[in-house]
Formats: sequence, structure tokens, C-alpha cells
Amino acid sequence: MTENPSPILEVKNLTVELHHHSILENLSFTISPGETVAVIGPNGAGKTVLFKALLGLIPHSGQISWAPDTRIGYVPQRFSVEPDLPLNVSEFFRLKNVPKSRVKDALGCVGFTDTASVLRQNLSYLSGGQLQRVLIAWAISDHPQVLLFDEPTTGVDISAEESIYNLLHRLGQQEHLTILIISHELQVVYRYATNVLCLNKSGLCFGPPHQTLTSQTLKQLFGEDTGIYTHQHPHDH
Repeated sequence: MTENPSPILEVKNLTVELHHHSILENLSFTISPGETVAVIGPNGAGKTVLFKALLGLIPHSGQISWAPDTRIGYVPQRFSVEPDLPLNVSEFFRLKNVPKSRVKDALGCVGFTDTASVLRQNLSYLSGGQLQRVLIAWAISDHPQVLLFDEPTTGVDISAEESIYNLLHRLGQQEHLTILIISHELQVVYRYATNVLCLNKSGLCFGPPHQTLTSQTLKQLFGEDTGIYTHQHPHDH
């Protein structure tokens, strides 16, 4: 038998307080390389705060241990571009200082066929789906081992949603990435996630979606009226 790989991320007793309010309490979980972990929970559960803590952007107590030299890409939930911002895609990538050849490779990876044309486009002229793909290309352009996505289809039209999730899945396999993704869509969690972290200030569950997301767990997370969540739950046999 092969030994389990060393974790790429270990979180132990993570606690975050902001403005004297407890946002996360004693959260612990472990992620192995190559996993896709979905983080789910109601609004205000601390999902985005968790990402900010993992990125070292906010004070916290407890332990966050990344494997040595782990490079992390991050796509935030909202990235608003002012309509009159005079910045095109090429100039946007120049802020990151990656080689031009890698920028073109990254844009190709996310499905742009005419990269020269995209690089000339003003960021504010891109559709929601195009902007999201540019942001994903930005996140993978310096070859990270881990990608953090905070609700990657916020502001993206439904026709582009499916392709964004398919894209993330394909990139995870091609680039051997570990992916952490915040999502409200359980059909996506069931289809793509290796494990799911159920979060409501503390960790309510962690494990494979089909084993972990019981009706009891969903009630704990979202209350009696889980609405969209319950009809996406697979039928019990």
C-alpha cells in the first residue's frame, strides 16, 4: 500500500474574531494534495473569512500550516471594474510581472482562442464570464499549487456558469491543483468536490459529499426550509 501524501494544508483550532464578534471558532481540517474541497454554509457562516485567514490577510488564533513553499492563487468573490478604468487585459497582467508566454498559456488554458485579441480588450468591456476567466488565468499564471475560489460564478450569467465549473475541474486535473471553492450550489459540490467542509462559524462536518451531506446536516446548516439545496440532494436508494 502507498502511504498517504503529506497534507498540503492543516488547520487546527482556527478562531477568528472581528470587532469583538466571533466569526470562526475552533475550526480544524486537513487537505491532501490534488483534492477539490467545497466550503458550504449559510450567509455569515465565515466562509470568506476562512479564505482570508488562510491567505494570512486577517489576524487569527490557532494553527494554519501550509506545506513548505506552497504557491496559492486566489479569485475573490467580487472584482468590480469601473466603467471608465483605462486598463486592458495585457496591462492588468503586467501588474503581476509574469512572462508574456505564460500569460498567453494561461489565457489559452481558460478557453480563450484568440489571446492577442483578448489582451487588447479593456477590462471594463468584458462580460461577466470573460472577466471571470481572465481572473482565473491571472490566478494560474504563476503556476500555483493551490487555487482558492470564492463563489466563482457570482455575477456570471447562467450559460457561463457551467463552463466556469467545468473549467475549474479540468484545470485541477491538468495542472494537478488543490482547489478550495466556496459554493452555494450543491449540484456543483456533488459533481466536483472530493470533500466538503460544512461551515457555520464552527465546522459542522468534513468528508465526501455523498456521505457527509445528510438531510440532518443540511437542516443544521440552512434550517428547515433548505429550498434549493434539498431538491439537488441525490435520492436515497
